[in-house]
Amino acid sequence: MEAHEIIKKPLLTEKSFAGFANKVYAFVVDKRATKVDIKNAVEKLFDVKVEKVNTIVVKGHKKFQNTKAGRTEGKTSDYKKAIVTLTKESKTIAFFDSLS
Repeated sequence: MEAHEIIKKPLLTEKSFAGFANKVYAFVVDKRATKVDIKNAVEKLFDVKVEKVNTIVVKGHKKFQNTKAGRTEGKTSDYKKAIVTLTKESKTIAFFDSLS
């Protein structure tokens, strides 16, 4: 897989914003990607050095909707989240600097 196929999008939440000061960033990644794949993709795309990668598969949430025809149920998609920590010597990721 190519680097841009592994990293799907940045994960922008209150908790992820708190990690920017410590060079900790969160991304939504491809479910098939390994920690090594994620590390190489981040280093290639953003020209930084990665210290460690933590991953978790987030299960989708159940959704309910009441309609005229009755109650319908659904589920959001599962996705894989990667928490990437950069080395102390590494520069920050410019995209995230523009957000804070």
